[in-house]
Amino acid sequence: MLNRSLKILVVDDSAFFRHRIADVIETAPDMQIIGYAADGQDAIKKAKELRPDLITMDVQMPGVDGISAVRSIMAECPTRIVMLSALTRQGAQETLEALEAGAIDFLSKEPESLASGTPNNAFGDKVLVKLRAVGHRHTSAEQPRTHRYRPRLAGSTVRTLPWTESERPRLIVIGASTGGPVALQTLLSQLPREFPLPMLVAVHMPGGFTSAYAERLNTVCAIQVREATDHMPLMQGQVLIAPGGKQMIVEKGASGPQVRIRDALPSDVYHPSVDQLFVSAAQVFGSQLLGVILTGMGSDGLKGSQRMKSVGAQVWSQNEESCVVYGMPHAIVNAGLSDCILSIEEMGQYLIKQL
Repeated sequence: MLNRSLKILVVDDSAFFRHRIADVIETAPDMQIIGYAADGQDAIKKAKELRPDLITMDVQMPGVDGISAVRSIMAECPTRIVMLSALTRQGAQETLEALEAGAIDFLSKEPESLASGTPNNAFGDKVLVKLRAVGHRHTSAEQPRTHRYRPRLAGSTVRTLPWTESERPRLIVIGASTGGPVALQTLLSQLPREFPLPMLVAVHMPGGFTSAYAERLNTVCAIQVREATDHMPLMQGQVLIAPGGKQMIVEKGASGPQVRIRDALPSDVYHPSVDQLFVSAAQVFGSQLLGVILTGMGSDGLKGSQRMKSVGAQVWSQNEESCVVYGMPHAIVNAGLSDCILSIEEMGQYLIKQL
């Protein structure tokens, strides 16, 4: 058991959702609710008064909405914020705006689970795992964000890793989870439109979110970003995001390498799965491949990185100091698989330098 309880402020305009989220949180011995707010203005006031460790924030509220509340809180009293978002296209777009404003991560609202299940159901477990992971982690994500290149942060291990012509990567594959949407935007926003390689990305996001996410990245980044569809070819300077709730792998096609999109199996823990993407890419590209593991819970990507290393490919990882949750990158570093450990702020520029 952890030594200190997380102090949580619950913000939602629906009394039903406030109570159901409270039912879930109150089952956890390492968490305590210190207040409630029914709108953004009240959330801003109570964040300053109560100084919670963590805030769960609804996106859509009357008056001051969740996005505006996040901006104000991050400017006046930076706090870890997890958004609660409806599984709709509009909800996805608004959630991404909240993440850009400074929220750490999000959870999708699942009314059926909250309405009919007990606090110990699968959704409740997912809520507790997420809140525990981001709440007990002191991170630089609490500071107001910029997307400018900054000097190297502590904890980075930057090596000069020249590739021979036969080893030079022809594809970059990236995996991320908690904190990943913002981390990926920070990375991709550093890359030029004429970036020389295709990139494939698997981020743990629900179905319906990745389309809006890809569109947003395509708007704010110079490099082209799209949500992947079945049989799409790999193109220089294009980033393909795996659809949420699906699996994306790489296969050899008649005209060259392409992505395949498949339904997730009941046995699949993650969909999209970083492991499945990395393993399939290693089978097609061998040593001419670069894997990048960003912030996230768990160890998805470990098996895929082991496969990549076995065929001579390189794997880079995000450093602990710039991660929201140092789970996936830590698994890579702990297994001795990381060729390069970098802060997310410097990764894009170093990638350009090496290529």
